[in-house]
Amino acid sequence: MAVPKDEVTAAPPAARPYAPRRPARTSRVDVRGLALHVTQWGREGAPRLFLLHGWMDVGASFQFLVDALEREWHVIAPDLRGFGRSEWQPHGYWFADYVADCEALIAHFAPGEPATLVGHSLGANVALHYAGVRPGRVAALVALDGFGIPSEPADAAPRKLEAWLDALARPPAFASYDSYEAVAARLTRNDPRLAPDKAAWLARHWAAKGTDGRVRLTSDPRHKIPFPHVYRLEEVFAVWRRIRARTLWIAAADSHIPRWLDAHPEGEGATDSLAGVRARMAHVPGATLVTIPDAGHMLHHDQPEAVARAIEQFLR
Repeated sequence: MAVPKDEVTAAPPAARPYAPRRPARTSRVDVRGLALHVTQWGREGAPRLFLLHGWMDVGASFQFLVDALEREWHVIAPDLRGFGRSEWQPHGYWFADYVADCEALIAHFAPGEPATLVGHSLGANVALHYAGVRPGRVAALVALDGFGIPSEPADAAPRKLEAWLDALARPPAFASYDSYEAVAARLTRNDPRLAPDKAAWLARHWAAKGTDGRVRLTSDPRHKIPFPHVYRLEEVFAVWRRIRARTLWIAAADSHIPRWLDAHPEGEGATDSLAGVRARMAHVPGATLVTIPDAGHMLHHDQPEAVARAIEQFLR
């Protein structure tokens, strides 16, 4: 039916902005010579829960997960060095530095107390390594879709070192965006399950506007420089086998990580897409695996209630 010329059609109501249920507070903590930006939720004196984010993420993006927690926690989520609003390191980044920073943060916020660590992706790998190197300092450990990275053969060493030198000569950069709305649109393209209001909220924590008016990610683009050494899985397993903390691995049913690890079984008759993950998990004493349905790699964004429930049931 045609709309009369004098009739004004109402525009659809704008989506309400995301409103966090639990208020956050932020501070800066000196960690091994760098000022790290730390987001905290909850009452000091409540059981402590350390949250370590993934690559190119920030501590604040655990807000949705924190909102879904039922128990009272004192949650501590740093921006790892060079990510978010933490200071950058001029000469690039090494995995061992994240592990050392983890120890320094635990010493600062929980001196003399075994820590409870929850890590996503990169943060999960940091937590797993720390728990294996300092088994007495970690009481419980939860890894969110973090199972290591693909193993690399020794003969890849020359190529890895060459790629590192090439990247140093031509440092990487991030694309810029017209607005925070453009950043939010990029986030929803990467993760179609992410609600638009949450994407808009995240965009202002992941990015900042520069003096030129353009919006860019706040993290250091030098994180894109490849490591110059090969990833030796046998060394990783040697660390994991020393873990004594109760350990829960949470996998996302629709994550790309198992295939990226070359852990997804191929061919007819393959039924267990997590077979390779289970094989890796066998090197963590007593580890338990839980799978979150209808979730991709950013499972703490896609299904925060289910992830929070799995974490709290395990820790209880």
